Amino acid sequence: MDAINQKKLLDVLRQDARLSNAEIAVMLGSDESEVAKAIEELEENGIIMGYSAIINEEKADENGVTAIIELKITPVKDCGFDDLAHTIMEYEEVDSVFLLSGANDLSVTISGTSLRNVALFVSERLAVLDGVLSTTTHFILRRYKEKGHIFSEDSFDDRGLVSP
Repeated sequence: MDAINQKKLLDVLRQDARLSNAEIAVMLGSDESEVAKAIEELEENGIIMGYSAIINEEKADENGVTAIIELKITPVKDCGFDDLAHTIMEYEEVDSVFLLSGANDLSVTISGTSLRNVALFVSERLAVLDGVLSTTTHFILRRYKEKGHIFSEDSFDDRGLVSP
């Protein structure tokens, strides 16, 4: 991947992974075959793990609920937080799991069909796991920006924004 700057290629793919190799080549000043080879290498090396769409969940399912749950957990000797994180990530409701610094240890993002559904998941499946000391649930009320994409630009008032 010497001919193509990996960071620039990844930045382009983050913004729009649906671009063709030919379009990416023009943007990077390269040729299509080099782009295809570079993307293939990134996939083989596990740097690109998949492709997904950014969905406006409020429009896709007005009753859907997304929650971020912070957990305080007890680390286990010789495996730290990993075993519990792996257990949690196996639940189909779980979208993501992150190890955090600060007051909480794990951040778990889940999707559900209702507030009650999420509350039951937390109280009956997460909070009762061995090693979980406490949970704090935050429901996403509105998305403003996700992965660089702004939601509801029509209602966004930028009159007060000042760039340095």
